Amino acid sequence: MGHLSDALRERGARLTLQREIILDTLESMSGHIAVEDVYRRIHPRFPQVNVSTIYRTLELLEEAGLIAHTHFHDGAAKWHRKEDAHHQHLVCERCGAEIDLDLSLIEPFARDLRHRYGFAANFEHFAIVGICRTCQQAAAS
Repeated sequence: MGHLSDALRERGARLTLQREIILDTLESMSGHIAVEDVYRRIHPRFPQVNVSTIYRTLELLEEAGLIAHTHFHDGAAKWHRKEDAHHQHLVCERCGAEIDLDLSLIEPFARDLRHRYGFAANFEHFAIVGICRTCQQAAAS
């Protein structure tokens, strides 16, 4: 059994065979995980596992505080382990490169939002879109 299965079981969640297959697959993945990535890994061996079951399992893991999601520039949500969630995502709109930005770099901005507007921003759920260094250099040459 993996960490995710054990954690859900401890919280009293019912673990069906399909859910176990999804959790085992997630245990073998790292970084930002899209539902389609999980589906592509599972479907050839277990065609009975559908996309909606994967979504529900990811939502259950998020409710349990084990993973978090971010909305990327194309509108797609991607999940990552909660312990990896202390970063912001920079996404190049030209090449699609993803760069992790430490949240401590935007903490001054978050403090300013709280001070000026009384607004507590959550920077973990969206990506900052722009153009990466490589694409900028390619455009300049």
